[in-house]
Formats: sequence, structure tokens, C-alpha cells
Amino acid sequence: MIKKISFLFYFVIIPILLSGQIIDIDYRIPQEYIIGGVTVSGIQNEESKDLIIMISNLTPGKKITIPGEDIQNAIKNLYKQGMFERVEISVISRSGSTIYLDIFLEEKNRMSSLVIEGVRKGEANTLKEKINIHSGDILTEFAISNAIDKIKKYYIDKGFNNVNVKVSQQVDTAAKGRSVLYIYVDKGSRVKIENINFENNNVIADNKLKKAMKDTKEKSVLNIFKSSKYIPANYEKDKANVISKYAELGYKDALILKDSIYKVDDKSIAIDIYVEEGKKYFFRNISWVGNTKYTDEALNQILKIKKGDVYNEKLLQTNLYANPNGADVSALYLDNGYLFFQMNPVITNIVDDSIDIEIQIYEGKQATINKVSVIGNTVTNDRVILREVRSKPGDLFRRSDIMRTQMELSQMRFFNQEKLNVNMNPNPAAGTVDLEYVVEEVSTNQIELSGGWGLGRFVGTLGLVLNNFSLRNLFKKDAWRPIPSGDGQVLSIRGQTNGQYYQSYNFSFIEPWLGGKRPNTLSISVYHSLETNGVSKKEDGTYNSAGTLLKRQEISITGASVGLGMKLKKPDDFSRLYLSLNYLHYNLKDYIQTLSFKNGVANNLNLGISFSRNSTDSPIYPSTGSNIYLSVNMTPPYSLFKDANWGEMPDSVKFKWLEYHKWKIELTNYTTIYGKWVFMARAKFGFMGMYNKSIGLSPFERYYLGGDGLSGFSLDGREIIGMRGYANQVLTPRDIYGNYLGGTIYAKYTMEIRYPLSMNPMASVYLLGFVEAGNTWLNIKEFQPFNTMKSAGVGVRLYMPMFGLLGLDFGIPFDATYANKKYQGQFHFSINASID
Repeated sequence: MIKKISFLFYFVIIPILLSGQIIDIDYRIPQEYIIGGVTVSGIQNEESKDLIIMISNLTPGKKITIPGEDIQNAIKNLYKQGMFERVEISVISRSGSTIYLDIFLEEKNRMSSLVIEGVRKGEANTLKEKINIHSGDILTEFAISNAIDKIKKYYIDKGFNNVNVKVSQQVDTAAKGRSVLYIYVDKGSRVKIENINFENNNVIADNKLKKAMKDTKEKSVLNIFKSSKYIPANYEKDKANVISKYAELGYKDALILKDSIYKVDDKSIAIDIYVEEGKKYFFRNISWVGNTKYTDEALNQILKIKKGDVYNEKLLQTNLYANPNGADVSALYLDNGYLFFQMNPVITNIVDDSIDIEIQIYEGKQATINKVSVIGNTVTNDRVILREVRSKPGDLFRRSDIMRTQMELSQMRFFNQEKLNVNMNPNPAAGTVDLEYVVEEVSTNQIELSGGWGLGRFVGTLGLVLNNFSLRNLFKKDAWRPIPSGDGQVLSIRGQTNGQYYQSYNFSFIEPWLGGKRPNTLSISVYHSLETNGVSKKEDGTYNSAGTLLKRQEISITGASVGLGMKLKKPDDFSRLYLSLNYLHYNLKDYIQTLSFKNGVANNLNLGISFSRNSTDSPIYPSTGSNIYLSVNMTPPYSLFKDANWGEMPDSVKFKWLEYHKWKIELTNYTTIYGKWVFMARAKFGFMGMYNKSIGLSPFERYYLGGDGLSGFSLDGREIIGMRGYANQVLTPRDIYGNYLGGTIYAKYTMEIRYPLSMNPMASVYLLGFVEAGNTWLNIKEFQPFNTMKSAGVGVRLYMPMFGLLGLDFGIPFDATYANKKYQGQFHFSINASID
């Protein structure tokens, strides 16, 4: 009413003075005036006054008519902003045909605080972030309406379709011109889908149509990972998915005649969908037009559609443009430089149930790469990224090179794999293209500060892993932000101790591109570990208060390793060869645990050779590809160079210089079976052999199977293999006294079904179910690869850049051991896939 009176006041009567001063203007006869100046009053913000004048369109020098529409339109425009309670425009002075105006504004109240009621504090904080209204903001009608819409959408997306939002304002008596905004949310009950019913469907059964609806599911115990909540946006997409399902089976005319959504009760609804299936179509003649580079026969071989096949537009589009295996017509051209290639399939004729297709091709000319750049990298240096890029300036454009580059960048773990992208800027006239790779950095450094229980005592661990380190900037002051980074090197420092009983120190460094020109990896590591019975060196040989002689027992290991890795071109460029030279020095003093001698030293000098081929698409959650790993570690056969009666010598002499050859095979395959569901199969084998039967098998470097796979605190070089459902190392050969001997051969088989809950690079989470089997044997004569212990269970994996891959599994053993009963399950915690 105030606005109406104000408009009537100005548009009919047109008063022009607030102060009472009379200006000599005849309002009965329209006259033209020139605006000499404009002032803005009533608001404090000086910076916004120019904007007010611009919105009013009453600028100095402009000719206006009084009375007329100029003043009317100015008032309307200012009210449209939704920020003012009152708008008044006055003539404050006149000089001939020049007038001076004042725009008086009274602002709406600003918000002093926001209170959201009816929901939990955590939800209220989330809503405040979403509606984005802050203290000091003007409470316009648009701002309030937008806030209500955002809150409703937030809850509707969660299945609360009956959400109700009310808004009120209360004057803040403590602050002039301020109001407290109250928002009350009644989200109601979550609405579930009780039933989805299909009508008139004869070709495709109800259950298959329901399966085609990816995100709209009815209540069922079978929908473990899909909620039955009703979300309108998802429902619309799923109706399109139903039609797509028909189209895949040849029913291209299928449509949804109507659908009905009705209330079952306050918490559930039902949906009826009426379909018209139409008739089934088949491919008849497929012809190609415009192809000069490849023959019709060659293109048909890739298209893989023959006359008489069921008409499937999705298959046609897939084999033309986007086959995930790369075998499509588009890939054929794009991998041969034809960036400007275009293709258009057209239906040329329909006879009864048969369809003729003409595929029109424009090949264009081949494109070469002009410039290659990278954006989004805030830590990693350009050269570190560009050396992984397979698309080089001057090369012929190849789509497969771009896809492989994105895979390589993902494997670096420096970037958010969900945000990896490439921008292409083609120049058809010049026949060139500029490539711009887009990355988003994620934190990769890991800090470990933890406490645990080992050797019956508390063990503290402090570790630091810098996964994108820069050694060359180590002594540059400006590079410490907070550490020198960006060159892709890995620096790891780790220490563990619980005082006298156990100490371990490790240092390693990896340079992935030695020399900077080829992907040759240099790795260096040194380490020292000590395990004792808790008697200090000072106490050794003394007596305690009870008169017992104290004798220090210890084993220490000091080692170093240097390795060189090389990327191979054969059998393909997924393959790598790694060579390492390793030296370990063992020192035993009255060590009476698992080894065959308790005093002396042992030296382990071995050459390691490994071959690996990794074609997986992601280092965190692989969905396709495989990983093959073959390795052998060999010591020199010292005993063959010296003629001695080795069988009569004590073990401390036999094993002063260890001799063995140790072989390992690991085969892993990942397959996407449906949506985001991934099937993983893995087989692992290990074997340690000897050169001289008189010396026998080394008591060091043996295999211990069972449990979480964490390294523990035994320093005899043992290799611990995790197996869920069983206690640590219980599936390991023992002597007649129950002491572990360690296996010299092992086999382990694992199958998992995985499903991701979140692929956020800062916290990736996936669930898994597993079955596995494995065993160890004392020697090759006892080896029976299918005589295994079995288990099954479920687990969850959490990857955080700061801590790596963390796992929690619950496994149920199918076989009894001395340490566990059959079917008596147990939990296992793992770090960085130690249990795998």
C-alpha cells in the first residue's frame, strides 16, 4: 500500500520537495529540462551512489520531461532491485531549463544474524553454507526466496519431498536497521518408493526395466547400495534410461505414454509407468560416404554391425565414437592425425522393420601438435608434468596419446584424477592444434605419528613421506613453502622405538627421472633395526635385585640398497625393468628365537631383478587393467667356489654369507562388471631355493602367512604375507616344539568385489567383499598349490593423501588352526595394502 501511494504521489501529483522549498515548475504542462546534477541521500555507502544514479538512468546532462515517464521509470528501476523500502526523487533546485535532482532511499533492513531451527546443529551449519547469506547482507525478497529454494532442494535431493520452510524477521533492538532472520525447517519424513509398476510391457520384464532405472529404486533387500528415496531429477533421468533399454533391443519407437506418482502413506509413494513398446527393428544396409583413407570393408570390420542385426542405436554410437576399448571408427581416424574428422550416421530408409543407415564422413586433413602446455599445477613443476606427456610439438595428433597421458598423470598421485582434462585449441586453416592439460593438485605428503602394541609393549612411530620432493631446491630459501616441492621425487624418513626393546630407522630417496631425459628411476635406501630382550649394555653381565644374572640378547640388521628402474618398449610401454643391489648385515648375540644359531653374523648380498607391467587406470581404485610382477633375488653361490665339508660346519659358519635364490610372481586383474562395481582377481606365489644341499635352505628371508600382513618386529628378513580371517603368521610351518620355521614356498589366491562410496581425492572410500585361500610349505616336496586354507569376509578402504591407504577387514576362517577356531571371525587393520 505504501508503494502504491508513493507511485500515485509521484506519478499524478509529482511533489518535488522534502524540505518545503517551492520550485517554480509548472506541472500542468510537460516541459523539457536538462539534468545539471544528481545527489543520493539516505544511504551511507558512498561507493554505491554512482551505481544508484546509473540504475535510475538520471545522469547529468540528460534531457528529461517533467511531468513524464523519466522520473517514473527511475523509481520503478530502483524498486526492482529489491533493496529499498522507500524511493523518492525530488527537484532540489532549478536554473532556467537546468534542474538538480535528489534521490532519497530508505534501505531495507540488513541481517544481523541467521538462526535456523528445526534441524540438528550440523545440518543447520550445512544449510548456512548453502544459502550463502551473511551478516550485513540486505534481506531482499530475492535473497529470502532463493534461500528457501536452496533449502528445499537440499532436502528433496535427500528424499524429504514434504519439506516445509518458513521465514520470519525480527528487528534487532541492539543494532539499528538490522534484523534477525529466522528460518524454520520441517523436513518431514523421508519419502520412499514402495512400488514401481510397469504397464503394457510385454517384451521386457518388470525386473529388467527396474534394473535399467539406475537411481530410482523401490524398497527391496536386494538394493543394498541404492536407496529407495524418491528424487524427482533422478526419476526423470531414469525414465529416459527405460526408453534407452528398449532402444538397445531394437524398439526405437518405444515411449512412456504416461506415469502416475501417488501417495501410499506419509512415508512412501508408488509409481505406475505406462509404456508403448512399438515394433522391433533390424539393421539392413549400412553404407559409407566420403571415406578415402579407409575402405568400406575396413570400417565395417570395426563397426561390427551386420545386416540382420537388431537395431541398436547405442551400439552404433559406441562403435562409431566411444568404445571404451578404443576399437571404434572415431579412434581409427583420431589416432592417425585426423582431428578435424567428422562423422554423421543418417537413417536413409525404413521398410517395415528394416532400417538403412548411411554414415557420412568428412575426413579433413591431418593435424600436427603446435603447442603443449599445462595449467592448474600450483606445486608440481611444468617440466615434471610435461615429461609424462606423450603428445609432443610437431607430432601427429593421436587421441590415444592424450588418453595414455591422462593415465600416466593419474598414476603420479599428485593430481585429482576426477579433474584431469585436456583443452584442445584447433586451427583448421594451419592444420595444427594446441593442447592444454588441466590438472588440480592434491596433497600427497604423508605424516605418520602413531602408537601401537608390539613385543608386549608400547611402540611409537614417527614418519614423514614427501611424495613430490625437490632435492635441487633444498638449499634455496624461497623454496621452503613449507618444504621444497615440485620435482616428483620421493623422500621418506621413518623411525620406530619403544626404548631398549626395539628400534628401527629408515631412510629412502627416489628420483623417478634420473638425468631428466628418460623415465629411469634411481632409488636409494638405508636402514638399521635393533631388537633386544630389554637388558641394556650396561646391565649385561650384572645381577638384578633378585640375584638373577642379566644377559643381553639382541639381533640387529643394517642394510642399504640401490636400484635402477627402466621403462621398456617391449612387450609394450606399460612394462618396467628394475635392477637392485642389496646388502644386509645381521648381528646376533645370544638370540634364541627362530634362527638355527644364536651368536655370530650373517651377510646378505643379493642382486634383484624384477619385471612389472601395470596397465591399471587408477592407483587408488583401479577399475580396468592388470598388474603383472615377476622378480628374482639371487646371492652369489659362495659355497660352489670353495671346496669344504659344509655339512659338518655349524650354522653360524654356513650362513655367514647367505646364499639363496628367491622367486616371486604376482598376477592381478581388474574388471568393471556393472556400473562402479569392480571385480579383482589376484594370484601370488613365492619360492626360495638353495645352491648347495649340504648347506640347506637359508633360515633368513622366509615366508610367513596370515593376519594383517604388517611387518611386526622380527628382524630375520622374513616376508610377511597377510591373509584375512587368521591370526598373524599362523599359516606358517612350525617345528615339533611349536616354533615358527618359516616357509620357503607359498601360494595365495584372492578375489574381491569392490564398490566406491567416495572418490574424493582427499578421502577416497570403497567397500569390498572377499574370498581368499593360501598356504605355506617348508620345501618344494610338500608343495600342493590347491591344498590351502580358506576365508571370506568384508572390508573397507580409506585413502587419504596424508596417511596413505588404510584398511579394516572382518574375515571368517573356513579352517581351524592352533590359534583360531573354524568360522571364528576377526578384524584386521592394514596400512598401504599390507594385507593384500
